[in-house]
Amino acid sequence: MSAATVTSLNQQLNTLGIRGYLQQHQTKGLLRVLTCGSVDDGKSTLIGRLLHDSQQLYDDQLDALKRDHKGRNSDGELELAMLVDGLQAEREQGITIDVAYRYFSTTERKFILADTPGHEQYTRNMATGASTSDVAILLIDARYGVQKQTRRHSFICALLGIKHLIVAVNKMDIIGYSEPAYYAIKQQIQALMAQLQVPTVDIVPISALKGENILTRSANMPWYTGSALLPLLETLPIPQKNGSATRFPVQYVNRPDLNFRGFAGTVVSGRLAVGQAITAYPSGNKTTIKQIITFAGEQPSASAGQAVTLTLDDEIDISRGDWLVPSTETVTLTNRALAYLVWFNDQPLQTGRLYDLKLATRKTSVSINRLNHKVNINTLAQESAEDVTINDIALVELELTETLPLDTFKNQPGTGNFILIDRLSNTTVAAGLIQNVLAEESTKAADISGFEIELNSLIRKHFCHWGARDVRELLKADK
Repeated sequence: MSAATVTSLNQQLNTLGIRGYLQQHQTKGLLRVLTCGSVDDGKSTLIGRLLHDSQQLYDDQLDALKRDHKGRNSDGELELAMLVDGLQAEREQGITIDVAYRYFSTTERKFILADTPGHEQYTRNMATGASTSDVAILLIDARYGVQKQTRRHSFICALLGIKHLIVAVNKMDIIGYSEPAYYAIKQQIQALMAQLQVPTVDIVPISALKGENILTRSANMPWYTGSALLPLLETLPIPQKNGSATRFPVQYVNRPDLNFRGFAGTVVSGRLAVGQAITAYPSGNKTTIKQIITFAGEQPSASAGQAVTLTLDDEIDISRGDWLVPSTETVTLTNRALAYLVWFNDQPLQTGRLYDLKLATRKTSVSINRLNHKVNINTLAQESAEDVTINDIALVELELTETLPLDTFKNQPGTGNFILIDRLSNTTVAAGLIQNVLAEESTKAADISGFEIELNSLIRKHFCHWGARDVRELLKADK
């Protein structure tokens, strides 16, 4: 950390006291920022430049970068990407592989920066970083314009509900700060964002390597009249991504002794209060909140983002994965839904095969019975789907093995997303967003053979920890 930064901190501490300083910084807004785009567009260099120019680096970090033989380029300038690319494989290849998070703050707000890879084979890592971000910085190499991976990342951002994209046209120094080249790329971007229906887009010409238009406007691009990148990030409104309805998925049933039974979890959206009537789903049992317990003790209420333990007035059956919802709100119970999948696995999707579905705190089984269409990344057109392979984005029909509460991602982002897991290898094969909840379809008795009934009985007897249901219940339900 520079001497000027240390002096500034000391002055603030002397003026406010330690408690006052911490309280002042806790009141800052927090903006989660994603950097994405095609490979070698300069994502890691941009984050390194933001950290360097805003004096967020310690002296030992800079010294280590200067000593590293890869810490300078052929022109003798610091390779700021090394501040973010920490894996040995990343340094050797000069690419980003995993998501790297960096934290910094200015006088205006706090930031969490997610640096994501541009290579197609690491699209799953980019989707992971985008899933928690408020705004995305989409990097474009000014020499090449919009690439295939640029379109894919843009589509994923739009799909995940990121409403504000900042398109950073990077490496303007290489093309001589050309105004016509910038406006040609701007036209490409505006056409792409119109297709994706992204409501707010800022297009900023920058040079991450030279620090142009990062903290202040660049003298080399006087024709650009917009804001520099960091001031733009400091003034963006922080979006509220939680849904309007209240959702409390139970993560853990806390039973330390005979005198206490609480239900621990995080309030995904909405608000809960002591004395409020709630309903447990999927059972439909009703009760009232008796206590809301936090790390700081009992509280009269809890809102979105808070981790709490609830105690209830009645001893109703509630397990991990159940939802607690105010009784005044409605929840759809079904076993079918339409969802977009971003396929991560080398092995293609197999229709009719059972996968594990992780939704909020519940894990269940699901099969994909129909492929509606795939998205052509080059044109964003919907095309008929015969298979779904790695990096494909497809709309599919899900059929769960049990009836559960389901939300659409548009209305309830926190409970409208899921992942699919291969049941044999336990690898995550896809991330999904529920687009539409469909009417429930019950399994017909004729669909269950005698062999399946016998196999189900053996599984429940010898592998009871799997939690398999008795399929004969389905036979009774059909009668």
